[in-house]
Amino acid sequence: MIRALVFDAYGTLYDTQSVLAKAEALCPGKGELIAQLWRLKQLEYTWLRALLQEYADFREVTRAALEFALKAAVVEPSDAIRAPLLDNYLHLDPYPEAREALAALAGRRLAILSNGSPDMLDALVRNSRLERCFEAVISVDTARTYKPHPSCYALVEQVLGIRNDEVLFVSSNGFDAAGAKAFGFNVAWIRRGGAGADTVYGMLRGRAEELGHAPDHVVSSLTDLPKLL
Repeated sequence: MIRALVFDAYGTLYDTQSVLAKAEALCPGKGELIAQLWRLKQLEYTWLRALLQEYADFREVTRAALEFALKAAVVEPSDAIRAPLLDNYLHLDPYPEAREALAALAGRRLAILSNGSPDMLDALVRNSRLERCFEAVISVDTARTYKPHPSCYALVEQVLGIRNDEVLFVSSNGFDAAGAKAFGFNVAWIRRGGAGADTVYGMLRGRAEELGHAPDHVVSSLTDLPKLL
């Protein structure tokens, strides 16, 4: 029996590519490249930090990934560019169907489990006015490592007091879906397509990982979740 739905934040509830408009305004002609490189390098740095056992919180990881993306795009990472882009991460757009989906799930136990640092998550959820939807917003910062390390998923039971098999974990990130399934959660993978599906970024996130841990459900939108319950 599913007793709680636990959502990933970045890329699942919130569109990380909604930084594109700001990136394009600040770096004309390079906004899309910077937005995609930033997100891909951000994820890579979480995995590297975990493997190196050199934890730095998600704010630092996000800053370092932005520095890499700007330099790779041959843009000088000045404060005039860096500061507004980092601030934009506290104001990411929820996916268009997020509010409708969360409203349809009202009355159920809902939580977030995210790589985000506590201050980033608090600001993001508050700025999007979704804070009342969730019983808990859980940061991996407590585990001092990043998903898909099992200690991150173990935080759900610690906070919500429910077993793995009572959780439906929801993510659009293939690595996260695989990690959650390996840990023992029921998993719904949001396979997002649409604009950008023909880019390297879109191709990477639009396919399930070949790791032997397939999700229980594959859906195209958050609004498909109620029918799974």
